[in-house]
Amino acid sequence: MDKRTQKAQKATIIGFIANAFLTAAKFAAGILGNSAAMVADAVHSLSDFISDLVVLIFLHFSGKECDENHPYGHGKFETLATLIISVLLFVIALGMVWSSWQQILHAFKGTFPETPKNIAAIVALVSILVKEILYKYTTKVAKEIKSPAVMANAWHHRSDALSSVGTLIGITGALILGGKWTLLDPIAAIFVSYYIFKVSIQLGLPSVNELLEKSLSKETEEEILNIICSSPEVKYTHQLRTRQIGNVYAIDIHIKLDPHLNVVDSHDIATSIENRLRAQYGCDTVINIHVEPYYPLNHYDTFC
Repeated sequence: MDKRTQKAQKATIIGFIANAFLTAAKFAAGILGNSAAMVADAVHSLSDFISDLVVLIFLHFSGKECDENHPYGHGKFETLATLIISVLLFVIALGMVWSSWQQILHAFKGTFPETPKNIAAIVALVSILVKEILYKYTTKVAKEIKSPAVMANAWHHRSDALSSVGTLIGITGALILGGKWTLLDPIAAIFVSYYIFKVSIQLGLPSVNELLEKSLSKETEEEILNIICSSPEVKYTHQLRTRQIGNVYAIDIHIKLDPHLNVVDSHDIATSIENRLRAQYGCDTVINIHVEPYYPLNHYDTFC
């Protein structure tokens, strides 16, 4: 197992253990403290627990070396994990909105939520602190190893912290003001749900694009062409094709060289270009350079 996978698994296991304790504590506080909001928050923490499990499983596969059936590696297992987490976030936010809206509708009929107890507010505050610490730590690791799945999990920690903020506001408002003010809980939860919806889409769309083989950004492709064209022997380039496989870039391109160069010289030029691209985008970058003889320019070529 490589160091990248080890770091990702360590961060996920820490979150996994914390989520297990938080889920149990929230369910207990929700039931003992008469707080429907805390029970809903416990369900959200349970989703974090499940997402950690999903990431651990998929990181196990994504960290494997290339094999006969996966010549480009297993990076897309990580992409699939990111997509699953984003879908989980979306479904959870939808459930929170539905549950909160039902409480508001019941209030219009004269049935207001019960006033919660202090234990619910205490657990909500502890949850905010723990989840924010987990978010900071997991985000740091995700940036270090450039892992979209670990970053997705970090945002899941942040969404749970925000959910607990809404819960704390509602519980505190109900405790201090009482009566009809217990509606602060479901109202705050709806606002928090909007943020979770937004995060789920921001995480999910890039994963869908990657699974559908979308090209790298125009800026990245221009940077790739600049690196290739920095070789004075390269006259023209065409048919640049790029995609992302997990955290690895795949680059295919045709380059045109002097037709009088021998095979060895052409090979050395292509190898030099590969080395510069890997220095820029990582040693695991998948590169396929097709060498062609240079003849008069046609409209498919890119002038260097």
